[in-house]
Amino acid sequence: MIVFNNYLHGDATQINLSMKNSIILSILFTLGTGFYSIVPAQDSYPSELLLEDIYKNRRFSQKGISSVRWMKDNKAYSTLEANQDMGGMDIVRYDAKNGDREVLVSASMLIPPGKNNPLSVRDYTWSEDNDKLLIFTNTRRVWRYHTRGDYWVLDLNAGTLYQLGRDMESARLMFAKFSPNATRVGYVYRNNIYAEALETGRITQLTFDGDDVIVNGTFDWVYEEEFGCRDGFRWSPDGRIIAYWHSDTEGTGTFYMINNIDSVYSVPIPLPYPKVGTTNSAVKVGVVPAEGGDSRWFDIPGDMRNNYLPRMDFIPNSNEVMIQQLNRQQNTNSIWMADVNTMELTKIHVDKDEAFLDIHDNIMWLDDDGYFTWTSEKDGWRHLYKISRDGKDEKLITRGEFDIVQITCIDSKGGFVYYIASPDNPTERYLYRSRLDGKGQADRVTPGDMPGQHAYQMSDNARWAIHTFQNVTTPNQYYLISLPDHKSVRLLEDNAGAKAWFEALNLNPKEFFRVDIGPAELDGWMIKPPGFDPSKKYPVIIYIYGEPHSTTVQNNWGRGDLWHQYLVRQGYIVMSLDPRGTNSPRGQEWRKVIYGKIGIVAGNDHAAGMREILKTYPFMDADRVGIWGWSGGGQMTLNCLFRYPEIYKAGIAVAFVSDQRLYNTIYQERYMGLPSENEYGFREGSPIFHAHKLEGDLLIMHGTADDNVHYQSFEMLVDELISHNKMFQMMSYPMRSHGIRERENTSYHLRQVMEKFWLEHLPAGPR
Repeated sequence: MIVFNNYLHGDATQINLSMKNSIILSILFTLGTGFYSIVPAQDSYPSELLLEDIYKNRRFSQKGISSVRWMKDNKAYSTLEANQDMGGMDIVRYDAKNGDREVLVSASMLIPPGKNNPLSVRDYTWSEDNDKLLIFTNTRRVWRYHTRGDYWVLDLNAGTLYQLGRDMESARLMFAKFSPNATRVGYVYRNNIYAEALETGRITQLTFDGDDVIVNGTFDWVYEEEFGCRDGFRWSPDGRIIAYWHSDTEGTGTFYMINNIDSVYSVPIPLPYPKVGTTNSAVKVGVVPAEGGDSRWFDIPGDMRNNYLPRMDFIPNSNEVMIQQLNRQQNTNSIWMADVNTMELTKIHVDKDEAFLDIHDNIMWLDDDGYFTWTSEKDGWRHLYKISRDGKDEKLITRGEFDIVQITCIDSKGGFVYYIASPDNPTERYLYRSRLDGKGQADRVTPGDMPGQHAYQMSDNARWAIHTFQNVTTPNQYYLISLPDHKSVRLLEDNAGAKAWFEALNLNPKEFFRVDIGPAELDGWMIKPPGFDPSKKYPVIIYIYGEPHSTTVQNNWGRGDLWHQYLVRQGYIVMSLDPRGTNSPRGQEWRKVIYGKIGIVAGNDHAAGMREILKTYPFMDADRVGIWGWSGGGQMTLNCLFRYPEIYKAGIAVAFVSDQRLYNTIYQERYMGLPSENEYGFREGSPIFHAHKLEGDLLIMHGTADDNVHYQSFEMLVDELISHNKMFQMMSYPMRSHGIRERENTSYHLRQVMEKFWLEHLPAGPR
């Protein structure tokens, strides 16, 4: 459950790594894709850890690498670097072998006619021939991400800088991309698709029905949130056709947020949002000639509102698109081949699961486009398969009792797939490779002397990579390495400044442990306070997420986890424990045991784990145990506090779901099924139905402009607690979204409120 705000256009919202999609987002941050600011490390470091330095003064920073792109020749990579003389950014090329630096595009080349300052580069894309550059600038956040703005084309041969859609409203274009021969650019403007000829400037409108209800070339809220869908159109390989998604949101329920603070009268903010068991948008895929003309539609069987089309793309060198169709229960994924000339459909593969299926983006065409790669958990582990174009031949590529965490590179010429996995320790991440012919065993590529988490941005030929290494005491370190020998060629950034402030603060590292609860062993970590005395008893604060999209027990840097380190300094032991069902690479059985029982199995696991932990570690004070979490972790906090008051004495729940029927169709139905078929699970797993059991101290916090987990969830729980005469504390943040960060002083204030609650209701220090 992640941050969104379609109506407030401020700074990019901080991502809480316990939330949904955290794995994907953490990779984006690590590899420096341009979605965060690089702040120089400081020359002096404080020896005292203060809340205002963390959340207000932002003293603790680290460096990254901005917008890395491997060049098409696989010999060099480009990156964005600040131009110190004139401002703006240069696009710089670095030779992988010798490190030679070359400015490909100077900021001086990005000064629009009649202007004095260069464009601010949010993102950039090269044409296939590298002769043109597409610049994304002047951006606006739509829901979670900056996907709306202005686009400019730099023609390197002609030396011209040209704005697309120059007569259209500023900062309204979305998802612009070159045609394969770079003679045109397609983009979305006000929910319609356009194609613009670069030589003549002629703009052709391709769809005409886009409005507040009909969406062309992009998606509604729930498709973005749960399927990661935003860019909703594709050029054909020959540039003649554009295939695109069309969504009819008519009939989808509208949720209203209320802005009470920016005008004398309140302003309702409508948000089409399909809640569990209600009507979805009707989504279909069509094609339209790039020169303009009528759209034609693929007649995919099934009700458009009760099936999903989460992925679609052209097959290389063909006039066919591959479309994935997921049923509403999300346990059957049908793969269709669709001919854009004849509009004929052929079903070539079906993946099924007794619980639920996840969508993967690991498709690559092999063997002269006769086979494609496919990720499945059909043998109990997340593995990569190779399937023929007609669906008749299927082979397992990766073998063994382990999960693939992420595909890093499929090297078809070299005959290997490179991927992240961790067969022995689910809190860590390493690079492995397997042969594409499925022969042999998985080979570990990452050296064994660097325990922690590793990420790689690899060249297409798998010879080079930007390697990122981190663990709980090591800030992100970036290296250029050669492969497959994993030889370090040069250090790009060691974040010595972040390491220095971490050491200057004399912070205690996380200690990892496992606890056996019978059905499984759970991973956990704890941080002990300074001057720890094992003969005394310390209060415990537990950080929890506990839902299927993330895991909190990871051997990663996490920006030093300074909030929890701050609490440790006050005299608390801080710990975390991952129950079954979290997104840990421990096999299908681990992850899917929670099907139909969100909030039930995980709560039982966590309580069982805490009973064992409190028996094992006598220095933990069983009378002073608190728990807190955000989003899904807020829901888990409430479930634990309400259902197991003998263990959890106090809790803070932030931006939580109190009743699972209030959340969206795709997420909640994926893991719970339909409400009509699982009434018990929806009721028993929703904390609102256990609110009458509250015995401990509770603080609940929510943003009133939370588009993701609506403020309604907060108010309904408040009403229920009042009806049972339960005493609690509450804090609302007006017009803040799911991350509760917008507007002045918000993050600092929120953490102060949390600290005050802990000190008052879970007294700090040893006894």
